[in-house]
Amino acid sequence: MVHTTQPRPNHGADRHPTVPLKPLQVPAPEAEDRARSFYALMSRRRTVRDFDSRPVPEAVLEWAVRTAGTAPSGAHVQPWRFVVLTDPDRKRRLREAAEAEEREFYGRRASDEWLSALAPLGTDEHKPFLEIAPAVIVVFEVHKGPRTPRPYYTKESVGIAVGFLLATLHQAGLATLTHTPSPMRFLNEICERPPEERGAYVIPVGYPAPGARVPDLTRKSLEEVMIRL
Repeated sequence: MVHTTQPRPNHGADRHPTVPLKPLQVPAPEAEDRARSFYALMSRRRTVRDFDSRPVPEAVLEWAVRTAGTAPSGAHVQPWRFVVLTDPDRKRRLREAAEAEEREFYGRRASDEWLSALAPLGTDEHKPFLEIAPAVIVVFEVHKGPRTPRPYYTKESVGIAVGFLLATLHQAGLATLTHTPSPMRFLNEICERPPEERGAYVIPVGYPAPGARVPDLTRKSLEEVMIRL
């Protein structure tokens, strides 16, 4: 049986311009090798809380943000903003504000069930990594404002972009942590962002400290997360 590819109707071509797709031409055996190699690389990614203070190359951060910006987004609105903090004073203020929220979380807001789930990770309200890490990337969701259009699937779009960001930084040999203090309105003042931008992630970035350790965890097996129908 011969399979032929029929041209697909280009709906809306009269309303917006298009360009030819330039797909990656990867033979099937090589495709599996690439997927396996990328898995081997990403399987070594761990959330790190012990950072070295030595600076990271600014160009690496720029390329990581560029890569994050290639993520798909609802209606291609690209509803994200990446604020890179390296100034010690701003990082100190960030830590102080985040720890104030975390004291509320661990002391009053978190349920016993939630605290029990966090116990194996050894986390608490102390966040020294926000000052020690040489860079902190604060990710904002961009909502409708005076100069910004209404976004669609904002959380989903920003979440995918952050995944691209973490993968790129890991590939460059940098360690990261995804911190999500709540509420996050203090981030607007520290990062000098308008109210239509809402904090979503605080991501310390740097090299692991010498002798850094991480929790002894295992990931779910393929059979637990993949269902074939």
